[in-house]
Amino acid sequence: MNDSAISMIDRFQKRSFAAGVIGAVLSIGIGFMNPGQFFRSYLFAYVFWIGLSLGCLAINLLHHLSGGRWGAVIRKFLEAGTRIFPLLALLFLPLIPGISKIYTWSDPNIVANDVILKEKSLYLNVPFFLVRTALYFGVWMYLSYLLNKWSKQEDEASTPALQSKFQFLGGIGLLLYGLTATFAAIDWMMSLEPHWFSTIYGLLVITGQVLGAFAFVIALAAILIRYEPLSSVMTSLQFHDLGKLMFAFVFIWAYLAFSQFLIIWAGNLPEEIPWYIVRGSNGWRFIAIFLVLFHFAVPFLLLLSRDLKKNPRMLAVIAISILFMRYVDLFWMVGPETHKNGSMIHALDLLLPLGIGGFWLTFFFKQLKSYPLIPVNDPNLQEALEDARS
Repeated sequence: MNDSAISMIDRFQKRSFAAGVIGAVLSIGIGFMNPGQFFRSYLFAYVFWIGLSLGCLAINLLHHLSGGRWGAVIRKFLEAGTRIFPLLALLFLPLIPGISKIYTWSDPNIVANDVILKEKSLYLNVPFFLVRTALYFGVWMYLSYLLNKWSKQEDEASTPALQSKFQFLGGIGLLLYGLTATFAAIDWMMSLEPHWFSTIYGLLVITGQVLGAFAFVIALAAILIRYEPLSSVMTSLQFHDLGKLMFAFVFIWAYLAFSQFLIIWAGNLPEEIPWYIVRGSNGWRFIAIFLVLFHFAVPFLLLLSRDLKKNPRMLAVIAISILFMRYVDLFWMVGPETHKNGSMIHALDLLLPLGIGGFWLTFFFKQLKSYPLIPVNDPNLQEALEDARS
């Protein structure tokens, strides 16, 4: 990486840290006045940012399983995103004292008077909730450790054995990621309304994580492509590949979201339909329409264009808009359960994502500049180099 690229990443890191400090200080100040809302908004901000790291992990595993030039050029971005799990584990700790203010199933008095919660109490209880969370982080950090350890070995000297290890881990890792991310979504998000359930919910959240991570790395690559070494290896063909993958996950997300709605709405069961009734009334209805238009319809139509997908700047604009819509989508999913006092949005819903996101980005950029930006011995990189020369 040349000095210009290092300088650019340094500026991003400093600005991210400043944003994180400002967001954290203001959030803590407001949180003292409204601790209940602080913890509920913290959960929302947390699941958004950990979703990016989980998405990076999933894409990295997918690339090692399938191969292709598209993953080689963004691999170091993805690996940097996975190295944030230790920080995210620490950032989960503030949620522990707030469990009683976030989840109704954690209150013994409420459980004692609720037949459904009694039946679910074997699973939904605080000790088991924390044990499962520790297990999730253990799996994610171990997968990240192996990916980064072998990647460092490959940077030093590529061997066929490493490629076999990567491919094997890609298959096993995706299975473990799918299981742990699904149960984490159930524990952290779906259990906010413990009477409601959806068998599609976990897959919907996972798809959103991958889509958000694609959007993030595409936007970052579009900025850094002006500098070496990305300018030597990344061309419009790689952006076209990444644009097609982002397009695919936009469609998959829309398909799953509509399928969940159709099944629940058609079933019209009293324990399921209220989830959509709440989110289809008052101001939440307009957010739902906004999601249909700008999380699916507009990016879907724009990404049909081959020329647009080959244009890094235009593709970055769409990627940033999709990343914003991931924030809106998560807010629509958890907001009605964290804002039962009548208000739709609280200042903490903006400040806490700023605070956590600032520290997430600070750590991400620190990790990014600590390792080579290009996996020099990745077999798939040769294909990308040939494209750059042609």
